[in-house]
Amino acid sequence: MTALPGTTGRRRLYLMRHGHVDYFAREVREAGHTGQVPLTALGREQALASGVGLGHVRFDCALSSGLPRTRETAEIVLSANADAAHLTLGVDADLVEIVGGRVERMKSREEYAARMAFEFDQAAQPGARMMGGDVFADVQVRVVGAVKRLLAAPGWHTALVVAHEGTNRLILSWMTGNGLSGVQAFEQDLACINILDFDMVPREDGGVGTEIARALIKVVNLTPYNYSKHGMNMTSLEAIFARV
Repeated sequence: MTALPGTTGRRRLYLMRHGHVDYFAREVREAGHTGQVPLTALGREQALASGVGLGHVRFDCALSSGLPRTRETAEIVLSANADAAHLTLGVDADLVEIVGGRVERMKSREEYAARMAFEFDQAAQPGARMMGGDVFADVQVRVVGAVKRLLAAPGWHTALVVAHEGTNRLILSWMTGNGLSGVQAFEQDLACINILDFDMVPREDGGVGTEIARALIKVVNLTPYNYSKHGMNMTSLEAIFARV
């Protein structure tokens, strides 16, 4: 089994959120959903800063959710990496963001931000949905399944995964062993980096493959464009919808 140097079965995920987007752009409002929203110029700058910060890391594989904002972010990060020529960016649609209410129903940026501000706080309630859309528990099963499939794949020990705020929160909360109870506590700033280690061991039932023996959160919400978070006094949601 391929493992991080100095370990017998440890694998590492560099889990990122995509860079800045404008969820209230005209084309998004007309479409009624955020699926095809691209990075803004600021989002590309943020992604490049994270790419430079990870420039020394040799990734064995790289995935995005396939949506433009995660694909663009991953491509920019890899473009800043001197040792990424061997990589082909893959897609796992199970990493796609939680789907909530429809954008065209919102009259302003402030209304949209206010409606979403505390959505994650009620994620652990039975049957809770994101703004009346996807069930949090169902999405957590989906995204954790994507992580487990990646961990079960042979031939790698260091991976780049670029996903979304909600899906990242769900993964981080699952890693704590508390299901959905920790979702609201994990802020995910734009183009942030989380470093997650997994100790993999042969399956206990003797079957082919490995299983997770231990999950370790090494780093959460690191932003190379502002390591100290100085001046970043808003949540990422508030910052996206701020009129600046």
